[in-house]
Amino acid sequence: MKIAFQMDPIGAVDINADSSFRLAEEAQARGHELFYYSPDQLAYQEGRITARGHDMTVQRVAGNPAVLGERREVDLAEMDVIWLRQDPPFDMHYITSTHLLDRLAGQVLVVNDPFWVRNYPEKLLVLNFPQLTPPTTIARDLEVIRAFKAKHGDVILKPLYGNGGAGVFRLDANDRNLSSLHELFTGFSREPLIVQKFLPAVSKGDKRVILVDGEAVGAINRVPAEGETRSNMHVGGRPEKIDLTARDREICATIGPLLREKGQVFVGIDVIGDYLTEINVTSPTGIQELERFDGINVAAQIWQAIEAKLT
Repeated sequence: MKIAFQMDPIGAVDINADSSFRLAEEAQARGHELFYYSPDQLAYQEGRITARGHDMTVQRVAGNPAVLGERREVDLAEMDVIWLRQDPPFDMHYITSTHLLDRLAGQVLVVNDPFWVRNYPEKLLVLNFPQLTPPTTIARDLEVIRAFKAKHGDVILKPLYGNGGAGVFRLDANDRNLSSLHELFTGFSREPLIVQKFLPAVSKGDKRVILVDGEAVGAINRVPAEGETRSNMHVGGRPEKIDLTARDREICATIGPLLREKGQVFVGIDVIGDYLTEINVTSPTGIQELERFDGINVAAQIWQAIEAKLT
């Protein structure tokens, strides 16, 4: 098959951690042809969806993960599969790319389905499952957020469309910074904030559970660094081996059918203690860590699911 990857600069990836690299590596091993382009090279041209990019061969060489051909323009309708793999922020640039890729529906399999990536961003899709999540409020109005904090005391405040742990603050019962943080966030963004009750279980880790076509395949635990609330690996969280619990499987069984129905083939959910906190559909990570810890070739399972959809 002809496979296109819409992703951030390939030269900057960590070959031992990046999930897009591992997906490309597995596709190449299965005999598929790879094409790479960055999101800013996606275009609509008089009815065609095109991209300027490079034929690509990936290699497990640190600092040189891919050999690229000469830049050329392709009609993306000629591809069999397009991977939507650029990282957030989930801004208008990201949203526009999903609208353009939507126009290939019925011609090319875009993974994850861009219509539902756009309509189910990670911190909003969880609202469909209030029975699984900690108490949550989404608001821009300071008084609404202040009332939530007064009710729950110890909370986590973060940008609604943030990623990688950026801008995440814990405000305990004695904290006096809510107004200042609200002023800071609303000063540079028109987006709401999301505030959730703090879960003390995060000290034991924030579990990333990976689902393939709606089915749980495994998990890794991300433990916060000493003195840190955030467990994201971007900010020093330590990945470690962990098993799926009965509660994890219950959560996945509840959300899995919707993910499968909406074409979300590769999803990573975040679970703290017994609670679901995010459903990551834009550019989830963790498959290389899971492969190292448990020997599970998630990339192969993902490609098997994709190939089955095209046969």
